[in-house]
Amino acid sequence: MAFLPPMDQLPVFLNLKGMSVLLVGEGEAAEAKRRLIEAAGGCITDDPNAARIAFIAEETSPAEVAVLHAQGLLVNVVDRPDLCDFTVPAIIDRSPVLVAVGTGGASATLAKALRERLEALLPATLGDLARSIRATRERVTEARPTASGRRRFWDRLLAPGAALDPLHEVTDAAARIDAALARSDVDAAECHEIVLVSDDPDDLTLRQLRLLSRADTIMHVGDVPAAVLDRARRDAVRLTEADAPRPGLTLILRRPS
Repeated sequence: MAFLPPMDQLPVFLNLKGMSVLLVGEGEAAEAKRRLIEAAGGCITDDPNAARIAFIAEETSPAEVAVLHAQGLLVNVVDRPDLCDFTVPAIIDRSPVLVAVGTGGASATLAKALRERLEALLPATLGDLARSIRATRERVTEARPTASGRRRFWDRLLAPGAALDPLHEVTDAAARIDAALARSDVDAAECHEIVLVSDDPDDLTLRQLRLLSRADTIMHVGDVPAAVLDRARRDAVRLTEADAPRPGLTLILRRPS
């Protein structure tokens, strides 16, 4: 049975606004880190007692990093992934939308190459779209009071070719959201079945992957590979036997009979 390998790192987005950040070093590498910290709203300090994280842009030793650890800091050392508590990804900035590409320190050049290709896919209006969505969240919550109802509402609008397709230039996003809210949206049960053709999740079709990413409930009947289940939403309810469809989208996974 195939299993997805564990993640080397947990990707997170850190709010640096107003946070003191220790920056050690001089030269191009230090200046690049300075620009990054300041762009994220961090406050650069040379006092480790005032900081919570540290960027080291000069030659250092494990012993020196250990001193910072003892002071409670998480540390990033430029070009030394073996000494890093965290690494800095290649960033696509469509604020408030941020896309980060990391390689666990294996290759900054690979991360940069991926960022450049993804950059070309994401329209300049993506940040405006995110702000419009954020501005309407309260009204959407009032109109779609259940979590599954809201999820399906946004899934429909953000689907490929739909009104808010994030990979296309979107104008008048607020008006499009208002128009969608004006339409009726019955919070009914929806059920689909996937019969697996193999244990390899790469054999799933694009439609099947979209269903896995949207499903509120996953009913996996029999010995469904963990690698396939890993492609589903992490917060989906998972049941090991078929039952009556539940509210929202239920997906039944089976092996061929």
